[in-house]
Amino acid sequence: MDSTGYEMAAGAGSVVGILLVVIGGLIVVGLLLWAVRFGIKVKQREPRTPRGGEHPTLPDSGPVHETRQRREPDEVPRAEETGRRLSPHELGSPGTRRSEDQDRPRWDQGSGGSFGSGGSGGR
Repeated sequence: MDSTGYEMAAGAGSVVGILLVVIGGLIVVGLLLWAVRFGIKVKQREPRTPRGGEHPTLPDSGPVHETRQRREPDEVPRAEETGRRLSPHELGSPGTRRSEDQDRPRWDQGSGGSFGSGGSGGR
């Protein structure tokens, strides 16, 4: 039995396979180069970023249309008050109202201000 025909066909098939891989790699490299050039062109058409002194600054009077106030949540009526439980669609959006006490909360002098007991911590 003569096997030279099979060897030539197998050799030709491997050459064709290698050639297809090389051509596919060249196509991928070409697409990547095109994408980089396209990105550079798009970047050149965009306006430049502002320099340090060109950024907008706050006015001397402070932020515009900003108020500081303490808010507290609207309480949900309890079932004992209304005689029945409220459905979710009856609750509406969680609203807030202006608090009567507008003083900022401060730390107590003796508390540590950490989670837990808030004590002095070393005991």
